[in-house]
Amino acid sequence: MTDPRFPVLTLSQINILKDYGQTETFEEETRVFAVGDDDYDFFVILSGEICVKDEAAGEKIIVTHGVHEFSGDNSMLSTRRAQFNGYASKGTTLLRIRPEKLRELIAVHSDLSDILLGAFLQRQETMLQEFTGGIKLIGSDSSKATYELRDFMEKNHIWHTFLDIDRSEEAQHLLDSFGVAMDELPILLNPAGEICRQPSVPELARQAGVLMDFEDSYYDVLVIGAGPAGLAASVYAASEGLSVVTIDGNAPGGQAGKSSKIENYLGFPTGISGNDLANKAYIQAQKFGCHISIPHRAKYIEYDGDVFTLCATNEKQIKARVVIAATGANYRQLPIDNIEAFEGSGVYYSATGMNAASCKNELVGVVGGGNSAGQAALFLANHAKEVHIIIRGDDLGAKMSEYLVKRILASPNITLHKETHVVGLKGSHHLESVVLDHNGEEQEIGISNLFTFIGAQPCTDWLNGVVATDEKGFIFTGADVLEQSLTQCSIYNMRKPQSLETSVPGFFAVGDVRKGSVKRVASAVGEGSMAISQVHQYLAEKRMEAVAPEQ
Repeated sequence: MTDPRFPVLTLSQINILKDYGQTETFEEETRVFAVGDDDYDFFVILSGEICVKDEAAGEKIIVTHGVHEFSGDNSMLSTRRAQFNGYASKGTTLLRIRPEKLRELIAVHSDLSDILLGAFLQRQETMLQEFTGGIKLIGSDSSKATYELRDFMEKNHIWHTFLDIDRSEEAQHLLDSFGVAMDELPILLNPAGEICRQPSVPELARQAGVLMDFEDSYYDVLVIGAGPAGLAASVYAASEGLSVVTIDGNAPGGQAGKSSKIENYLGFPTGISGNDLANKAYIQAQKFGCHISIPHRAKYIEYDGDVFTLCATNEKQIKARVVIAATGANYRQLPIDNIEAFEGSGVYYSATGMNAASCKNELVGVVGGGNSAGQAALFLANHAKEVHIIIRGDDLGAKMSEYLVKRILASPNITLHKETHVVGLKGSHHLESVVLDHNGEEQEIGISNLFTFIGAQPCTDWLNGVVATDEKGFIFTGADVLEQSLTQCSIYNMRKPQSLETSVPGFFAVGDVRKGSVKRVASAVGEGSMAISQVHQYLAEKRMEAVAPEQ
């Protein structure tokens, strides 16, 4: 049976591919792509072979692509860098296809798209799960700065290896080799052997190739936020021929990306993790030509009556005809004075596989009574000695789906604390215990990892007063927009805002950031896809407005 990671193309498929590239023959062994390349080509082997090597691991051969097989992975749909070196053997004939032509053929030929993307996804999964390598991160497991870097790489599916300086002899050896002092940690060591001391998350993202550098670009649609709503909008807009750029300050998936297992999303009877769902949507958007840049936060936005201009965190300006706000909402901090000292070293706002490993045989706390809290508790219960769910109310089912409630109550290592508040956090460098208050009675429990999923606040501080919001910052859309808030313009003189349109025509809001939204993945996806039909109506109106004076 053919390995789905390495399918063999038919002659008819290769003939289609030939329309997008050129044939080359190599008289000597030649390196055709190198580790660290951020603009490398896709190859189909017509004769001979390509040997893919991890030279950082001592000439380790990852795979040898034979006749009618192909190189590459889903990094080729973006600006992510090559992880390995590829060598064409002497006498090999290859079909070389540039990345932009590869994206073009994937968008046009669905059968080939299924084969290529299926292989790309499985190659990525194999690399992340079965191979040690990629970017090396050296730091302390109890360091907040180190945790932020690990968390970013985990959520963005960046191949990496973490070396804990407190436990790893290899980590100490590398520090000695590069002359790095302990106060310079954490450090990154990329596959090309380049070192970066105390990197920021954007510096890491640039190393990995997930952060784009925008020049003076003008897009049809700018999507701000890559949660389910933003990714759905990105997929539909790009697939319908609009030029689209999507930015996000953290990782694809938004709040849903933090869910360890979503079981009530249509079409996934056995469930899917929010991170996996987001990664597939992220690749799907890129398949249709959407440009995605992470981490890229919106600082403020301006509108001149025709064009929206966003200033982002790298001081680059992005101009677009249409803006779709999908920035969602963030979980609030617990009202405890020293909570920031433990964020990343015992207090977390999502539960991932990385967290699960540190919770093994430990006591874990989960604060919150929504679905995200329930999913996290069940996920962590598979690893932790005990899981303590802490809710302010007296009914777990008030905000949580019934299927989650039933499983939680049936779990032998989950304890539910009703009408309880977290009032204290204790520990020297890492969280060691939590103080709970139950109706005036305090109790200290040795919880070393606390996950909080409490009330959300909208991410709208970047709006700069351009569109109308409620007192909490949620964006008004459709019939909720007050008459006095409407922008005075020809479009709103003719009609009211569409259901997802804000007080400014051409500015849409979808998902959790929108006033009155339903906090579910399915509804967010529905809003993101529905918004694009409304975008088309707006763009058609603008075209008619532009030609009206000539008539």
